[in-house]
Amino acid sequence: MKAKDFLVTKRPKLASITKHPDVDSEDYERRLQSMQRKMQSIQQAYLGTHERAVVVLEGWDTAGKGGIVRRLGWALDPRSFKVYPIAAPMPHEKGNHYLQRFWQKLPDPGQIVVFDRSWYGRVLVERVEGFASKKEWHRGYEEINEFEHTIVDDGIRIAKCFLHITPAEQMRRFKERLTNPLKRWKLSYEDFRNRARWADYEIAIEDMMEKTSVKRAPWYLIPTNHKPYGRLAVFSILTDLLGKGLELKPRPLDPEVEKLARQQFDVP
Repeated sequence: MKAKDFLVTKRPKLASITKHPDVDSEDYERRLQSMQRKMQSIQQAYLGTHERAVVVLEGWDTAGKGGIVRRLGWALDPRSFKVYPIAAPMPHEKGNHYLQRFWQKLPDPGQIVVFDRSWYGRVLVERVEGFASKKEWHRGYEEINEFEHTIVDDGIRIAKCFLHITPAEQMRRFKERLTNPLKRWKLSYEDFRNRARWADYEIAIEDMMEKTSVKRAPWYLIPTNHKPYGRLAVFSILTDLLGKGLELKPRPLDPEVEKLARQQFDVP
């Protein structure tokens, strides 16, 4: 399982994706723990350097974005790992260009930042629900490409993952949320309204990938009817992209620290 296995190089046809692989539970746990340890090594390699990364998680409602965020959070030190769940802009943000609030959330050196939904709302929900005019969302593709071009040129690594499920699987997960009191908070009126416009969202997603999956910031499309498989796929993409070219072995002890330790602790 490699990042290239999920790379979007042309306009996808979501309705034609019928293969949703699964993974054995024991194999899943073993591989996930290994990937979480690698993410820890990547995070540690970033510290004290100019390395920084942005992870964009988009996908259908119930596709599993939250589960991926939790498993990243279990592995990474929160002092240099941040998550931004993106909803509708606040009243004071509506008068600004829609990208402004994202500029303010980009990572500092040494940080990894995850956007749970992102600036792609302009060409997805804002397009489909009519919150942006046709002229605005048409212009959005170029604006987004330029935005990502700029941040990549500035040294930010970017990983864009779209989690895809089938309509039948989404309905099964909706029903689970209805019957499970611990998951009921996740279900909203908007979830059902959005589902009624599945065909419109499907076109918008395909347009988005066709126009914004570019060489320096490509999309990765992951089938996630089986959540454990989807999590492993995303982790494999993140470890490939965020760790590329890095030395992941633990750093040697600073000679000055070692010298002082010998003096203080009588270390031979």
